Amino acid sequence: MRYLLIIVFSALFWACGSKEIAPDGQQSLMEASKQELATALEERDQLLALVKDITVSMDRIKHLENVLTVSGVSPNENSAQRQRMLSDIAAIQQELKQRRDKLAEMEKRFSESSLYSEQLGATLEALRHQVDNQYDEIEGLRDQLTSAHQQIITLNTTVDSLNTAVDSVNQDLDAALAASHRLANELNTCYYVVAPKAQLQDHHIIETRFLRKSRLLKGDFDQGFFVIADKRNLTSIDLNSPKVKLYTNHPEDSYVITETDSTKTLTILDYEKFWSITNYLVIQID
Repeated sequence: MRYLLIIVFSALFWACGSKEIAPDGQQSLMEASKQELATALEERDQLLALVKDITVSMDRIKHLENVLTVSGVSPNENSAQRQRMLSDIAAIQQELKQRRDKLAEMEKRFSESSLYSEQLGATLEALRHQVDNQYDEIEGLRDQLTSAHQQIITLNTTVDSLNTAVDSVNQDLDAALAASHRLANELNTCYYVVAPKAQLQDHHIIETRFLRKSRLLKGDFDQGFFVIADKRNLTSIDLNSPKVKLYTNHPEDSYVITETDSTKTLTILDYEKFWSITNYLVIQID
């Protein structure tokens, strides 16, 4: 601002001192009419006030530039903050437009005034260029803010899409894990029954014919009579009987039958090997 004031004072001083001197002697400033002096002072004050306004606009523009450059436009920026900045930019644009019009008016008045000189005209031209540059700067800030906001919208959309994709992948993963868990449970499901011969016959698990050994039926036996268990967790079965007979085939080295107090217990030593032939275990206890 100090630089602009020096230019204006110099231009006005030059204009005041550029009047032609009458041939009959020195022309004193005291000979000027009071109206001419008042007009000159008024025009001077208006020009100085305009210089001050232009400087204030420059400071406000620099402040907005610092806000955008130092702070940046955060993805967390709310609409109120953005709207406030846009309002500030619009207000400065309106003020600059008014100063353009004011400069044009003053340039016209000065050109018709006795104060006009080439230096004053150059000063007004420099002020007009400065206002134009400020208008371009504030327009650039508005574009920068709008562009940054649009980039934030695009990034938010991308993030939302990625979150949706991640959610979808997680859901697929959960579904796959659930399916894998169900399959593992199904593969490790086993069925066993420990019952007297008569009950096994009644439930169509075994049959006995005259003069023939009892045999395990492979047809329509009563599935609901079996106990459902998990191979991985089933380690032993209390038979509660001194006499037992296995109708299903299981590798002999995969289990043992021990007896304590006239009661036998089947202990599974290797569950994978024990159930490798069949998932069913049928034991007769009489």
